[in-house]
Amino acid sequence: MTIADQILYEDNHLLALNKRAGQIVQGDKTGDVCMADEIKAFLKERDGKPGNVFCGVVHRLDRPVSGVVVFAKTSKALSRMNELVKSRDFRKTYLAVVKNAPPTPAGHLEDLLVRNEKLNKSFVTADASRPDAKRASLDYRLLAVSNGGYHLLEVELHTGRHHQIRCQLAHIGCPVKGDLKYGAPRSNPDGSISLHSYRLSFEHPVRHEAVTIEAPMPWTEMNFDQISHNN
Repeated sequence: MTIADQILYEDNHLLALNKRAGQIVQGDKTGDVCMADEIKAFLKERDGKPGNVFCGVVHRLDRPVSGVVVFAKTSKALSRMNELVKSRDFRKTYLAVVKNAPPTPAGHLEDLLVRNEKLNKSFVTADASRPDAKRASLDYRLLAVSNGGYHLLEVELHTGRHHQIRCQLAHIGCPVKGDLKYGAPRSNPDGSISLHSYRLSFEHPVRHEAVTIEAPMPWTEMNFDQISHNN
């Protein structure tokens, strides 16, 4: 699959892609080619740009996570999108597959998270006096149960902490399918975890129009065909 195949939305200011599990959004210590660099090369070739191409990272997704990710094509758009993210006017909705049923069909999770840099992992703490403890908030809703007994959750993030969904769901006994780091019993064959950035909603940084971008759910083989929504 090429960058062109992954495009969900594009205009003169923004580019949104359907990230594959395993791709990295921004360069890291692995030295692997990142999406930002792939996009620069793609735009340079497609649009015949003679000089350097700008591609700003608006937000990130963990490497094993799939779904919508937005990049800025101009520094002006990047600056304005960064402000939207900071002010939380950047609505992020995820889909997660978990084996265990959540304690209630819908709920709000509010925790304090601390990040262990060495382990590259976050933990829930009850110690509010810790200077490194950060508030993490999300809502979840049970959408469906597969024939194999897996539960499909919709998760709306209200904060953007390190591994937040993975950590908070694991804390209530619902680790994401394939997420060995947070307690899943086995990995997914492709090394992914079953967490997908499904929808992003925000105000366009230049045109000031409402924008909603969605990436289709990837787990069609799990037979989530009898979806029962909970109000």
